[in-house]
Amino acid sequence: MSGEAAVARPGRQTLAATITGADRPGMTVQLMDAIARAGAEVLDFEQVVVREQLILALLLGGALPDDISELTDRLAGTCARLGLTLQISEGLGDNPPRPKRVVVTLLGRPLLARHVAAAAQVITDHGGNIDRSRRLSRQPMTSIEFWVSHADVADLRPGLARAAAEAGFDVAVSPAGLARQGRRLVVMDVDSTLIRDEVIELLAAHAGREAEVAAVTAAAMRGEIDFRQSLHQRVAALRGLPTAIFEQVRQAIRLTPGARTLVTTLQDLGFAVGLVSGGFIEVVGPLALELGIRHVRANSLEVVDGVLTGRVQGPIVDRAAKAQILREFAADEGLPLSRTVAVGDGANDLDMLTAAGLGVAFNAKPAVRASADTALNLPYLDAVLFLLGFSREEVEDAAAARETGAAGFAESSLPGQPH
Repeated sequence: MSGEAAVARPGRQTLAATITGADRPGMTVQLMDAIARAGAEVLDFEQVVVREQLILALLLGGALPDDISELTDRLAGTCARLGLTLQISEGLGDNPPRPKRVVVTLLGRPLLARHVAAAAQVITDHGGNIDRSRRLSRQPMTSIEFWVSHADVADLRPGLARAAAEAGFDVAVSPAGLARQGRRLVVMDVDSTLIRDEVIELLAAHAGREAEVAAVTAAAMRGEIDFRQSLHQRVAALRGLPTAIFEQVRQAIRLTPGARTLVTTLQDLGFAVGLVSGGFIEVVGPLALELGIRHVRANSLEVVDGVLTGRVQGPIVDRAAKAQILREFAADEGLPLSRTVAVGDGANDLDMLTAAGLGVAFNAKPAVRASADTALNLPYLDAVLFLLGFSREEVEDAAAARETGAAGFAESSLPGQPH
């Protein structure tokens, strides 16, 4: 059959209808009834309501007759009665396939029009097309999600990262489709990620050597000195402290805003959560227990007669070890690395961030931000949920469900409510 013959045959025609106007209950029922009475099929349906204004896009097809006036008249009459505006265009066939689909998430506090323009320009420059978008959150930060076709993650990510760094917003790029669905493992660093503090500095404060230890920690986080060397230097400063100090430090720890929300939400989803720390199991272990986290690994301090010796015992959790521990946690959960997410802030996290399916640099040092898949420079850890495609409204609705005893997400980390 020739192309011209296929085009000329009845039943091949499609209609694209765009309907706009003030929204109210019952409109969809009446519009679909008008279409059904004309014998048309709904091939595609996209609807959004913005500030009580309806935007409905329909692709109609099926066994349409050569004379489509009955369908258009019915639809136009219904729209007129409802006070809606109707635009119709004729065409052939269904929507074309949208290959090479990716999801681009923008975050900012605030997220400005120039930020969105900068991201859209990069997408356009790489041949991508924004097929649809939605807002994920409006507070305490604004985040929106673009579904983009005709683009590759590897092509978009560098350009978007540069645009974000120059304009002052955060961006993440991830594959669309099944890659975003299903269960995942999320593994987090602890110091300055899950919590706002550096545990070893809290310990050192009790030894009167906080400034000395903080300087070594900062150099290690910047990658200026080897982590193992820095660990031994800092632990030596703790020599002579009694083990009772661990409980005092545990009481002083401050969770990062949104940390509890993130962990509880992930657990409600059936996701696995893990902690891997270059800090100390004596403090991290009880914290993991409190949060209900089963996977946890950290360094262990040597103790003799109830006093710290200033030495580490057992295998050291360093940069390479963190990546290996991520693999072990994933294997234990029966998940491939492509279904893992790693979150960290320091040079010690780089291998783990690179190994994970999605590596998130959280308020990280420049070298870490440059190497990670995405960087979050906002002070809310539950922003990771937006990178996974969950909206603030979904989180808050499910938090309300939990309060009534139903399954759900966790509480919000709105300003003034750090968790």
